[in-house]
Amino acid sequence: MTAFLHLSNKLAEKGHEIVFLLPKKALDQVKPLNLYPNLITFHTDHTISIPHVKGLPPGAETNSDVPFFLTHLLVVAMNQTRPEEETILRTNKPDLVFYDSADWIPEIAKPVGAKTVCYNTFSAASIVLTLVPAAERIDGKEMSAEELAKPPLGYPSSKVVLLVHEAKASYGGDTRALVLSSMGKLLR
Repeated sequence: MTAFLHLSNKLAEKGHEIVFLLPKKALDQVKPLNLYPNLITFHTDHTISIPHVKGLPPGAETNSDVPFFLTHLLVVAMNQTRPEEETILRTNKPDLVFYDSADWIPEIAKPVGAKTVCYNTFSAASIVLTLVPAAERIDGKEMSAEELAKPPLGYPSSKVVLLVHEAKASYGGDTRALVLSSMGKLLR
């Protein structure tokens, strides 16, 4: 969420008004980084309540709350917030909505006339690994860095893959290293 706030600070610098819709824990983490409190507000009337789903640690609200191999469960939980978010969009009628993993946001934003932007700060390889069902282990255990570095069955590319050190960065929670390493490889 920090990247979203940094982007919001840049947009607010140009005079745009921004409203954040976040889970409570994420709200508490990014609020101090707001450089333009007169233009960037947080939807505090109704923070998003992330429901518990089987296998998700209690209280998990963001990717930083769960290990890599459980991020798909957070997506399942987030999908259950769709009715809440749809109501909030209908009430607030934004012009533009930035989102990361909720692929249904464009569908609920369209009726209110809002444009949408999928904004991700992770490499394409790390994103797709969370989306390819074959990337999950049958036994439910966390995948090793070596397993993450091998494209699973059904993976769409043999070129956009994680190197072992990138997988270890993701596996160990150092996503910044993962992003920088992958971006450097793609820019070469």
